[in-house]
Amino acid sequence: MTPQEPLRVVVAGLGNMGRSHALAYATNPGFEIAALINRSDVALPGPLVGRRIGRSFEDAIREEKPDVASINTYSDSHANYAVLALEAGCHVFVEKPLATTVADARRVVDAAKVNGRKVVIGYILRHHPSWMRLIAEARKLGGPYVFRMNLNQQSSGATWETHKQLMKTTSPIVDCGVHYLDVMCQITDARPVEVRGMGVRLSDEVDPGMYNYGHLQVLFEDGSVGWYEAGWGPMISETAFFVKDVMSPRGCVSIVMAEGVRSDDIDTHTKTSTIRLHSAERGPDGRFARPDELLSMQGEPGHQELCDFEQAFLLKAIREDLDLTQHMDDAVKSLAVCLAADESVRTGVAVKL
Repeated sequence: MTPQEPLRVVVAGLGNMGRSHALAYATNPGFEIAALINRSDVALPGPLVGRRIGRSFEDAIREEKPDVASINTYSDSHANYAVLALEAGCHVFVEKPLATTVADARRVVDAAKVNGRKVVIGYILRHHPSWMRLIAEARKLGGPYVFRMNLNQQSSGATWETHKQLMKTTSPIVDCGVHYLDVMCQITDARPVEVRGMGVRLSDEVDPGMYNYGHLQVLFEDGSVGWYEAGWGPMISETAFFVKDVMSPRGCVSIVMAEGVRSDDIDTHTKTSTIRLHSAERGPDGRFARPDELLSMQGEPGHQELCDFEQAFLLKAIREDLDLTQHMDDAVKSLAVCLAADESVRTGVAVKL
């Protein structure tokens, strides 16, 4: 393979994220789709229309010998698929969470290192200019921090069916929580040291032993604290379903959502609309020294464009031989916090990290 040849990619999993990533490969001249894999036939958009959908990831890796495996399946298959692909000589893109256990996540990282391959994990917010700005502004304030974050999703129909399928292996606070724990860890350099969690099963349609509403609290070594809340289902409230707020002694940075947005709009999960900067500084009269500053995020990328950014980063990492050690270690760290919260939900005991 010369540097100019496109990288051949097998795409496994054609749900919302898988289809978006497949579109990203189809429209990026640096990639060529070798095979699409899914458990069933699904409608394909735009340039994917008419492509055959295979059933076996293992067969596709063996027969196509691709350069890249893109894994967008349910969480419980991520680690095994990733290791299989890495041992076959593929680079890997894998949707979050990296695995369903810390041991499996580390197994993927070890396989990447042993086989000299790249692994990029689907932390979409790391490629979002507005979230980068939020993190930068929060870091300017300095800690200790209070992180207040949630993403609740009122779902019905096909989306509720997808959520129920996800919850067969992964709770909402793990599946989505890894994004926001990653954001917290990018803002504070302090190590997370303790996690507490609580959850409740709000529907008989959810498998026994699983919960569709969860809340975690995390304590950091520097005294920072944070909480993350996530719920899925037809009973979930749309009131304050999207809170992204960071406070410190010097002020706070917050995302202000536009009026009328709904939790079932996938772009809502990443778009920030407006960032509000508040300074705690006061004048001689004890009143605030200056008004809040509103940073308009007009023109920010939508969901598909962010998926395009992610795959462009994967291409860059492979072509330029980027060191992804920190990227992989950060993914394991955020996953470990969320899994510890899940353990706390089930045991009723805080977990030391």
